Amino acid sequence: MRAELIDHVRLVVQSEGWTQAEVAERFGVAQSRVSDLLSGKTEKFSLDMLITLASRVGCKVELAVE
Repeated sequence: MRAELIDHVRLVVQSEGWTQAEVAERFGVAQSRVSDLLSGKTEKFSLDMLITLASRVGCKVELAVE
């Protein structure tokens, strides 16, 4: 789930053409955290943090348990 969220956020960032500095400002995090995110370093992010970041780029996150 974390990998899927990172991939989705990364796609949004790439499609918008935002720089790491712009993303850091939108997310309210350090640019080094954005670098970790865009590099796909899932182990550095909790699920809660990824949901928060995804919502900050306009993603709607739903959790489904089957």
